[in-house]
Amino acid sequence: MTNYKAKKSNLKELLSKSGMDLESLERNTNIPRSQLDEYLSKRIMNLNNAMTISKELNCRIEDLYVWTAEEA
Repeated sequence: MTNYKAKKSNLKELLSKSGMDLESLERNTNIPRSQLDEYLSKRIMNLNNAMTISKELNCRIEDLYVWTAEEA
């Protein structure tokens, strides 16, 4: 069995690709800027916020992070 772990956030790159900034993402998702700032660095998004952000950025949830795979 393979276990996956989120390694690094792709949020900054996805925002740039979409032409959106953090203020717009905050306004469109109602996720506080302070929380979005944390997602840019180390904090892992909860599933609800990941789905909301992925829909807003027109990407898959998996695209929000660089993932590592480990065999269990």
